[in-house]
Amino acid sequence: MALIDVVKHQANDKDFVYKFPSEDLRLGTQLVVSISQTAFFVKGGKIFDQYESGTHTLKSENIPLLNKLINLPFGSSSPFQAEVWFVNLITKMDVKWGTATPIQLEDPKYGVIVPVRAYGQYGFRISNARVFLETLVGNMTVFSSDKVSDYFKGKVLSSLTSLISSKLIKENVSILEISVMLDEMSDFALNKLNTDFNKFGIELINFNFISINVPEEDPSIVKLKEAKDLAAKVRIIGRDVYQMDRSFDVLDKAAQNEGGAVGNLMGAGIGLGVGLGAGNQMGNVASSLNTNMPPPPPPLMEFYVLLNNQQNGPFNLNKLKELIMSGTINKDTLVWKTGMANWDNAGSQIEFVSLFNSTPPPPPPPPPPPPTK
Repeated sequence: MALIDVVKHQANDKDFVYKFPSEDLRLGTQLVVSISQTAFFVKGGKIFDQYESGTHTLKSENIPLLNKLINLPFGSSSPFQAEVWFVNLITKMDVKWGTATPIQLEDPKYGVIVPVRAYGQYGFRISNARVFLETLVGNMTVFSSDKVSDYFKGKVLSSLTSLISSKLIKENVSILEISVMLDEMSDFALNKLNTDFNKFGIELINFNFISINVPEEDPSIVKLKEAKDLAAKVRIIGRDVYQMDRSFDVLDKAAQNEGGAVGNLMGAGIGLGVGLGAGNQMGNVASSLNTNMPPPPPPLMEFYVLLNNQQNGPFNLNKLKELIMSGTINKDTLVWKTGMANWDNAGSQIEFVSLFNSTPPPPPPPPPPPPTK
């Protein structure tokens, strides 16, 4: 085989690695490395010398590591054998990706599991040619961009489930609202996936979600939208009002059934109310319908008392009775309760009238001691 005078490779946007087809080289051969290329001398499966863009005339001093191995003789026609590999450093921007089957994700807001589809594209470039050549290429003479995308397709898709889930949970965002976060999701995925690509000497330039969607006709989506509408209603009118409204709905439906007697209505209403988680509200409604039930106790009445120009209390009626018996409070003591405009004498308050009338006077003071002689 004839000796080679020029070693070069015309780069394209498809091949990221190209092995020059001849190993018969000679000193004096020119190695032409184009822009966005890196060339390597390989022998016995091991990388020796590396060259960046430019024209390099092969001399024993220009291939120092390889020269030490094969002890090249001097002379312009001295032949030697070595592989020359070219690595393409251009940026590939149009690699498409997409989920072949829906990803099952649980909505973090409403707890409904829905099928999610996603697709987009990403761009990459070889950031470390030596690592890329050693970890991915092996002994393949050509390594195309399709091989890169095929190799990482599984990694990308397997990572998307955890990436999308972790982002939704972190931001507490419903799947129904994720379409407004495509740019934020793209940046998030880019940072996470780059860690895996960098291990092979590849850098992701961009990673874009073009769409994250769910099939509208899927039953889980219908359920998710119902949950969202219910949450919005509760948020607007309040949980207590909503539960009471649901309780009246249950009673109304029960009244429409056969046997409209109050007893049947109560039994049906309470039974359904427990089933729907509205037991407390149903109990209140049932109490208001049953006229035989005793009235609720009066609200607890409490007063503040001004003693030695200091506010004390609040005290309930039992405590106030004790203070009256001990002589701490009399009819002129100033008192106040919620609803009063100003402080007033205890004797003028209706709650204190019965207390003063039913409370015996305090014991008289002891007699003074006899005078000393």
